[in-house]
Amino acid sequence: MRRSLKWFAVLTTIGMLLILLGGALVTKTDSGMGCGRSWPLCNGELLPKDITPELIIELAHRVVSGSVGIMVLVLSVWTWRSIGHIRETKFLSITSFFFLVLQGLIGAAAVKWGQSDFVLALHFGISLISFATVLLLTLLIFEVDKKFNAENIILDNRMRKHIIGVSIYSYIVVYTGALVRHVNASLVCKDWPLCTNSIFGLPENMYEWVQMGHRAAAGIIFLWIAYITYLAVKHYKNQKVIYWGWIISFILVSLQVIAGAFVVLSRLNLYIALAHAFFISCLFGVLSYFILLTSRSKKNALALKKASEDDKLPTPPPVTIQ
Repeated sequence: MRRSLKWFAVLTTIGMLLILLGGALVTKTDSGMGCGRSWPLCNGELLPKDITPELIIELAHRVVSGSVGIMVLVLSVWTWRSIGHIRETKFLSITSFFFLVLQGLIGAAAVKWGQSDFVLALHFGISLISFATVLLLTLLIFEVDKKFNAENIILDNRMRKHIIGVSIYSYIVVYTGALVRHVNASLVCKDWPLCTNSIFGLPENMYEWVQMGHRAAAGIIFLWIAYITYLAVKHYKNQKVIYWGWIISFILVSLQVIAGAFVVLSRLNLYIALAHAFFISCLFGVLSYFILLTSRSKKNALALKKASEDDKLPTPPPVTIQ
């Protein structure tokens, strides 16, 4: 595999991560209207005159998104031509660019016409899917050199169900976190883990319900991933991708929970808030890779079952030609 493709894939993946963090920065600094209701220009100008911090953040996010969008398109075509023989490549090439375009359209619509907080919360989730598909393309490129065994994965039904379930649930957790930011509910509960500024620590209004709902969702995914990691350590020591993948997932979800707590305790420190978004993005990327491995595992299991059944078939008697 050409080294240039690997480097380009890594740079594109980093670029997608910067788009995610840039979007979070725009939301956390209330810079969404930094360029007014103008898109793609800023206040109707190619080179805006009245420079403000919000304008710089919003304009930088647009420039990075546009540049990385071109990189994603190039990567999609390049991987299609280079490793298109791999089963997942063409699907990921199409979806990576599709969701990036969809993300941009939703962002443009929010600027031009505005959107509800519940719709805007989907923006981060769609960006996350686009990031995950680019990450998977990058991993496919590195798999070609057989640096790690990710083709002959065999998972039992319990592990497959856990992977699918926790991956879908992680998207719900992401949505609740994005909703917390967009409804400005990040600091409605001044303490952690309970919302102790209300009676018995229970939510009293919609904002507190959104905040505490996200905390509860994050707590559940932490416990769920901890249990799956226990299963992986106990039963999958011989499959290093699964074994280490779940250990990394547990580390990431732990860091996410810790960062979430410090976001509240630090009264919305910007760097900690961005770290919180970074950890969940990386975690979703790892879980997406597990989904890919699950599809391979099912295919490998069927092939193994067929081979086993073929071995049990009686050997036909030799044909005698007279």
